[in-house]
Parts: sequence; C-alpha cells; structure tokens
Amino acid sequence: MSSPTTDHERRKQISVRGIAQVENVANVKKAFNRHVHYTLVKDRNVATPRDYFFALAYTVKDHLRVYYLSLEFYMGRSLTNTMVNLGIQNACDEALYQMGLDIEELEELEQDAGLGNGGLGRLAACFLDSMATLGMAAYGYGIRYEYGIFTQKIANGEQVGASVTPVSRAQ
Repeated sequence: MSSPTTDHERRKQISVRGIAQVENVANVKKAFNRHVHYTLVKDRNVATPRDYFFALAYTVKDHLRVYYLSLEFYMGRSLTNTMVNLGIQNACDEALYQMGLDIEELEELEQDAGLGNGGLGRLAACFLDSMATLGMAAYGYGIRYEYGIFTQKIANGEQVGASVTPVSRAQ
C-alpha cells in the first residue's frame, strides 16, 4: 500500500469514511435496521426518535477500534486460559487422560511470557482480556524483546542485569 500523498488522502486514511462498511449507504441502513430490530428489539412502527438515536450510535460504535500501547504485557501462561475461553478444557483433559497423559503436567511445561514485571504489565493484560471478553475490537502494541524482562548474566558469582535487546524485524 502506498503512503498517502495529499492532505485529503491522509485524513481519509484515519477517518471513519475509510471504512468500507460505513462508506456504503446500503450497509449503513442494514446495520441501522439490524440494531433497531435485534439490539433494541423494536419495530419501526413503535420505535421512538430516542431508539433511532441509539441505533445510529450502535451503528457508529460497531466500527470503533481500541489501540492499547504499553511497554509491557504480563500475559502469564496462556494455554489453560485459552482452553477455558474456548470451552474445550474438559475435552482436552479427558482426551489426554485416555492417552495416558496428565494435562497438569503438560500445562506446567509452558513458559511464562516474561513481557513485564507485573504491575503495569499485568494491568495491560487485564485491559486486553476485558476488552476481548466484551467483544471490543482491541489491539495491544508493545516492543518485542528477545529475552523478556532482562538478560541474565552471572559475573563473579552474582547475577547482573544486562540491557534488553529488542528483536529486529529481520529475525
């Protein structure tokens, strides 16, 4: 994709008008009516101007995105959480049991994603988890480090924290 050259192109790139579903009048009408009927559970014969306001607000809200920038995301281990969120934990547990494997033993093999030291990193992870649970379109951005929190070095029998090197795009 080429970069925008004119001021108009730059504004269009960051505006709602750049979203194809909003650009098209038929799609706006379809989304608006969908919200009147299914979100507000109203018929056009009984809907009030206030209902129409909310239908329009929901139509616009459908296209909002959240971009969360944090220097750290302390996500922790994700395998168990993912199985629970997908509703497949019991099936996985039973399948592994039938194959003679212990799910808890396998879960303990997952390394903790060391992308923060807890405080703000844990908060960022909770925000992303909450937004996902609410069905919000959210993206988390950060810096990808090769060694997590720090590179462990031992000098004269003591641990020394070395600088963290971001992973280059070439790798």
